[in-house]
Amino acid sequence: MMKKISLFVALLLGGCTAIEIKQVESSHNMDHVCIEYNAKVTIDEFVRIVEDIFQDHGITTEVYKGLTPENCNFKLTYTALRSWDLTPYLSHAELRLFKGNERIGYAEYHLKGKGGLALNKWASVKTKMTPVVNRLLAQY
Repeated sequence: MMKKISLFVALLLGGCTAIEIKQVESSHNMDHVCIEYNAKVTIDEFVRIVEDIFQDHGITTEVYKGLTPENCNFKLTYTALRSWDLTPYLSHAELRLFKGNERIGYAEYHLKGKGGLALNKWASVKTKMTPVVNRLLAQY
């Protein structure tokens, strides 16, 4: 009986996070990215954290609403979803990076089963997104 309980707990806790990355190639010479504001994202610190990580890679950012500014060769779109279990937490995020209309990078963070019993589901947005964005921008 104890083995069955241990196996059940291991299944609930293990493999709860899925990360998918299409890394941006350094040949794009990206030094500035415009971030398209998404009013549907209600995680206040999400964009600021993503901007900080881009800046750690030497890439400046600006957030815009409406039409893409003319000086923007690179554009980032994003979505981020919260789930609730005693307190809200980030359960899913996607970043899509474009050069013109061509998608040159993609990053997805997803908690399988909304994290189940895993305690790391309550980790900060920064803790969750830093390794994701670092992998997206690994060549920078």
